[in-house]
Amino acid sequence: MVIDDNEVTGNDVTFGSDDLVSRLGFGCGGLSGILNAPLSHQDGCSVIKEDFNNGITFFDTADVYGKNHDNEIMVCKALKQLPRDQIQLATEFSIVVLGYNSPSRVPSNKYGTAVNLVSSGSMWIITICTTNIMEEPKKLVEEGKIRYIGLSEASAVTIKRAHANHPITALQMEKSSEVSRGEFRLSGLATKHATMVLQLALAWLIHQGDDIIPIPDNVGSLALKLTQEDLKEIRDAVPIDDVSGTREVASYAWKFADTPIKEM
Repeated sequence: MVIDDNEVTGNDVTFGSDDLVSRLGFGCGGLSGILNAPLSHQDGCSVIKEDFNNGITFFDTADVYGKNHDNEIMVCKALKQLPRDQIQLATEFSIVVLGYNSPSRVPSNKYGTAVNLVSSGSMWIITICTTNIMEEPKKLVEEGKIRYIGLSEASAVTIKRAHANHPITALQMEKSSEVSRGEFRLSGLATKHATMVLQLALAWLIHQGDDIIPIPDNVGSLALKLTQEDLKEIRDAVPIDDVSGTREVASYAWKFADTPIKEM
């Protein structure tokens, strides 16, 4: 995730106007079956609380993670057991499902599960954005129900148009290193740092700029301090010219990336 107006303080980054978020975030979708079998709410809450105890204060969820807002409800249960004023929550709506991207759906989600249960301090991330849809999140900010608005996988054109309607605080974009999939050529560097290749990949991402908050959670990557030689070794292991294919979002981005201009 790329954020605007940032300043780093230890393992925290200034988010938006004056909020602090952890340098590493936790994507909660996997707790509700996005990547594997879903966990019970009791087990999922235990994972979230353990993350918080290890310094993670930024959590990401979405309205379609699990059935009937399962993940948002699970996250909210966990947050009720933690100091809410120390936690930042991002929840997405308008995931790429036909029929979701219309103003008529927003009011039904206006008091979405996460916003309703944890009050203000949250951020809405819009996955498919039109000028029409921007009006409703803008009202939520004005009413104090959410603090920020973000966009996920939006094109430059859509970002500019949305930002002209209301400041966009964060962009959720895929920025991953292929080494996270177990690049064997970096096993030596991982051994040098007494870590795993996955943590090495996240550490590489953290070193790309102070305005980037990786969402996958692997706390050990925060402790890794990579030298310029280490970073070069990672870049050279998978040269950019060797990377082929497209990201998953590319299969449907052509439908939604540049959304229509609002009809007057």
